[in-house]
Amino acid sequence: MPAFDTPLALIGYTTHAARALRDLGIIALSVPTDDLGKVLDACRPLRFTGALVHPSQEAHVFEQVSPDAAARRVGRVDAVAFSGSLHGTFARADALTDLLNDSGYASRGASAVLLGQHAGDLALALPLARLGFTELGVVAASAPDAERAARDVPAGVRVYPLSRRDPSVNDLAGRADLIVLTAGELPPGLVQPYHTVIDLTGHANVSGTGAGSLDLRPLPLRRLARQLAHATGQRFHAQDLEGALHALD
Repeated sequence: MPAFDTPLALIGYTTHAARALRDLGIIALSVPTDDLGKVLDACRPLRFTGALVHPSQEAHVFEQVSPDAAARRVGRVDAVAFSGSLHGTFARADALTDLLNDSGYASRGASAVLLGQHAGDLALALPLARLGFTELGVVAASAPDAERAARDVPAGVRVYPLSRRDPSVNDLAGRADLIVLTAGELPPGLVQPYHTVIDLTGHANVSGTGAGSLDLRPLPLRRLARQLAHATGQRFHAQDLEGALHALD
């Protein structure tokens, strides 16, 4: 493993996590969380390269850094780079894009429905719109939430923001290829045998529908690889991160 001579801050993680990252050649140090603004300001002159952020601290760190578009959509930051100003990102959304893209799923020219509750949880799946989908349904508990989420869909994609109560949801899902559940429940009868389902909630039951599903078990490793790339400027292979991932749980 390569060795890095600048330390990585761990915000909200234990010293056990720091030891696991050292196996990757990364000098990692747990830092205090009681005054994050002062801690982050102190990290830069001490030549920290960046930080990994524990889920319990993601919303707090968001308030202290300059978030990118992915972080602004969800209001959370899971990795920070200290180059110049403090640049925060939320790596999980782009990690999902990596996973679907590398699965070989034929997204170009296909259509998808993102089914959630609020604009924040729908944002977890919005980067998938960059993979060549031509039509995208964005469905939330309310029409205003769906419309807020739909503003981030790239130009050139036909987008339909709808409330879950809108009867058009069934028609939209009926012509979709991919169903992505980001929060809430799957409406009965919505999923058909020709669908592929991505369940970000972990509790949807699609057995008996005949539909396929994307295996999300590699997602945490993909996310960690993106977090480390943002925080250290170095690329890691996801398969090399299993030991570190267990320590960061």
